[in-house]
Amino acid sequence: MTDFDVVVVGAGVTGLTVANRLHAAGKSVIVLEARDRVGGRLLTEDIEGVRLEVGGQWVSPDQTALLALIDELGLEMYSRYRAGESVYIGADGVRRTFEGEKFPVSATTEAEMARLTDELDRLAAAMNPLRPWEHPDADELDRISFATWLAAQTDDAEARDNIGLYIGPAMLTKPAHSFSALSAVLMAASAGGFSNLVDADFILDRRVVGGLQRVPLALADRLPDGTVHLSEAVTKIEWDDDGGTVFTGRGSYSGRKIVMAVPPTLVSRVQYIPALPPVQAQMRQHISFGLVVKLHITYDTPFWRAQGLSGTAFSPYALVHEAYDNTNEDVDGETRGTLVGFVSDVKADSILSLDPDTRKKAVLDSLAAYYGPEALTPVAYYESPWMADEWTVGAFGTSFDIGSLTRYGRHLRQEVGPLSFASSDIAGLGFQHVDGAIRMGEEIFSRYE
Repeated sequence: MTDFDVVVVGAGVTGLTVANRLHAAGKSVIVLEARDRVGGRLLTEDIEGVRLEVGGQWVSPDQTALLALIDELGLEMYSRYRAGESVYIGADGVRRTFEGEKFPVSATTEAEMARLTDELDRLAAAMNPLRPWEHPDADELDRISFATWLAAQTDDAEARDNIGLYIGPAMLTKPAHSFSALSAVLMAASAGGFSNLVDADFILDRRVVGGLQRVPLALADRLPDGTVHLSEAVTKIEWDDDGGTVFTGRGSYSGRKIVMAVPPTLVSRVQYIPALPPVQAQMRQHISFGLVVKLHITYDTPFWRAQGLSGTAFSPYALVHEAYDNTNEDVDGETRGTLVGFVSDVKADSILSLDPDTRKKAVLDSLAAYYGPEALTPVAYYESPWMADEWTVGAFGTSFDIGSLTRYGRHLRQEVGPLSFASSDIAGLGFQHVDGAIRMGEEIFSRYE
């Protein structure tokens, strides 16, 4: 058994941020990671000869903590390809192209979408994303689903479906009837407003040269050799007010403080002696990951560009509800083109029940409805495996079920003896994003200075 000032569980961006700051401050720290790599939900891999960002990848202008860290680490970025028209398939099944943020819908639907956007911006402006339960309308908003709230706001079904798309399938990756309107407002507030979420050119602005996993890899490289232990899952923590001992299959490590830098759903997979307080245990029974299949489809060329298309496509009615040009512009001599697309919530349920060949055909048929028959013949096809990953089991992040954010939210970042809890899932600004992971890591460090 070895003694440390702080034992960090989890080598994602949150845990590595904490460890770096503590080490720089002269504290002794060890990082224990169950996976055989660092990065958590960030992973960049070469698959079938194509570099893919299997996990998170985009950087937006409001993510100031991430931007500062990228600058600190000396990493470079490049803009997402967006020249040309976008594609939208509406409730009538008709494919239309458009430019800018506004979908090509009827004037009535457009006006309703603008009104709903304004209302969500108003609600988000009244929220401190670190304390959403203090919102003036928190009790009311947390007791109804986002779908119910939308239905009460407008009779325009296509307006409801499109606004619901941005927060349900696209962000929380859950059906709009399964999370509260307060959770929807939190998602908007964490991004600086709902208007930012509906602007793909804002929220999906730039990418890191070489992939976003370079951020945690660089953080790990700055730590002394032996600080990060991979393939060492934590099984038990014994604790009292003076500190705790963390047990793995390889040994035990004691610290005056212990940081659980993992998603809330993984906190309960560890045995605690004594057990966590009842509210902490109950709370995590009301938190779950969403479900999304991230698709990476590579073609001989980015053929959509020759059609005058940006590669951006949306439809709440299509199997693939959104897709983007994800060609690696930082690769010298790259002539291939890659699309990234997403299938989430109940549609993900449906395709995951299919055999791989049938699932692939359904996905390519959906893409062909956006881009034409050339989308049917890729040179490489890959599905990110987060839904089956042992240490995640879902994506992109966790969220509360209806009525639970007001009931339990105030306990999310509450310390228990020497134990602290932190991840992007419980961030305010940057909620569910790398930016939020960094902010949570910095917050934990500020407590231990």
